[in-house]
Amino acid sequence: MAMASRVLVFLARFLLLALFALAPGAPAKAASLLELNFWLSGPRYDGDVPPCEAMLGSISSQFADKEATFWNSGLAIAGFSHVRELAFRTRAENAMPRRYCAARALMNDGRVRSVNFAIIEDGGFAGFGPGVEWCVAGLDRNWAYNPRCRTAKP
Repeated sequence: MAMASRVLVFLARFLLLALFALAPGAPAKAASLLELNFWLSGPRYDGDVPPCEAMLGSISSQFADKEATFWNSGLAIAGFSHVRELAFRTRAENAMPRRYCAARALMNDGRVRSVNFAIIEDGGFAGFGPGVEWCVAGLDRNWAYNPRCRTAKP
């Protein structure tokens, strides 16, 4: 009996402490200034995304590298025309600011293909500088943006 009463007293105290711990009160604060992680306060974007024309050289060099490395092809982009902006999303929640663009690419085999691409603020290597995601219609051989590069559009 004495053991059972001790267990009941312990459980009553434990439940009382648990109730106080779960009760709403003042918000929890960091124990010290170093625990505030002020340098890791989250991304702050300012919508500084370059214009569509600024990334065309990067697209053509990345395309040539991809064709040569993965597909053993000498196909390359010779030039661009009809470059236009499709959308500019600077304030999308939980997303980096992006500028969506489209262009016509003249290939070195003489064909003209459409290119859809998105320029991303801080989307470059290791988050430094702008980055670009692109898709050349008809040449999305790993189907990353299928069908016909539709998922590369806004």
